Amino acid sequence: MKKVIAKLRARKQPKEPEGRITTDTLAEHRERVLAGGRKFKYPVQYARHKLVINAIIISAAAVLFFIALGWYLLYPAQNNSDFMYRVTKVVPVPVAIIDGQQVRYSDYLMKYRSAAHYLVEKEQIDTKSEDGKRQLDYVKSQAMADAVADAYAVKLARQLNITVSDSDLQAYLKQQRQSSDGEVSESTYDSVIMDYYGWSPDEYQDAMRSKLLRQEVSYAIDTNASSRAKEVESKISSGTTDLKAITDTLNAENQGAAEYGTPAWVPRNNQDGGLALAAAKLQKGQVSTAVKSTTDGGYYYVKLIDSNDSQIEYEYIHIPLTKFSTQLKEVENSGKLTKFIAVSDVTQQ
Repeated sequence: MKKVIAKLRARKQPKEPEGRITTDTLAEHRERVLAGGRKFKYPVQYARHKLVINAIIISAAAVLFFIALGWYLLYPAQNNSDFMYRVTKVVPVPVAIIDGQQVRYSDYLMKYRSAAHYLVEKEQIDTKSEDGKRQLDYVKSQAMADAVADAYAVKLARQLNITVSDSDLQAYLKQQRQSSDGEVSESTYDSVIMDYYGWSPDEYQDAMRSKLLRQEVSYAIDTNASSRAKEVESKISSGTTDLKAITDTLNAENQGAAEYGTPAWVPRNNQDGGLALAAAKLQKGQVSTAVKSTTDGGYYYVKLIDSNDSQIEYEYIHIPLTKFSTQLKEVENSGKLTKFIAVSDVTQQ
């Protein structure tokens, strides 16, 4: 009986837990808990590391894809949409290289899109017809040649330290806004440019700045034209005012050295590169000093024949600038021009 009672009492006494935390077992217990958490921590770290690598790979693949797509649209496909034009304005990719100078794709597109805009909006050509495609090929070739010439002028201007100031540009633009009824407002003139050529005011100013820079470079490098101009001035200073006779003398020495312009009546504010403006300041029979034309490069000597309140009559000698175009052609023929898109030969059109 005593044995049975002892067993019952032994069952009622609680056993001391095996995992009881004491001062002696605290460090062991902490390590056991941390070890249990590590199996959750390390897999998350591994997954995050792999996620970062995958994100980098995907991003790099996307960048390469868009670069390849942009290259295809610009070069093999020659896409000239407004979107691609804006892209080339931001990313300075080349359409050609002339003597080490990059020809920006945006400059080419600005010229080509303007010419195409005029053909479509004003000439109403069908771009899908054979004649329409031929005309677009022609203006494409012209746009490329113009962009190449501008880029080469930039290269020479940098070497010669030639720039076009903002005041020179604004003076030229102001002259362009002159009409028979006075000066046209900037907003009206900008609207006309947008309507005919599809250029914003900033694009038009960029195009005119390039044009003026090329002219300044042409004057600076053409020493032959400068010498002939001085020869004309010498003859005029000695009392010779027969411009036709002076022209014949120059051409006898060097064919094509000068061109004679027969007398003609024009408005006083005629858009002729400043010739009418120079003639209006003269007395009848007087010959001007050299006038640097802003329309077609060269030196002009103008003689006033007659005038009235609204018109003037004058004749002139023109000493053309040829050095720039000749030098550019030599550079192209020497293999220093690389085009990255295919364009038809404008001389064959």
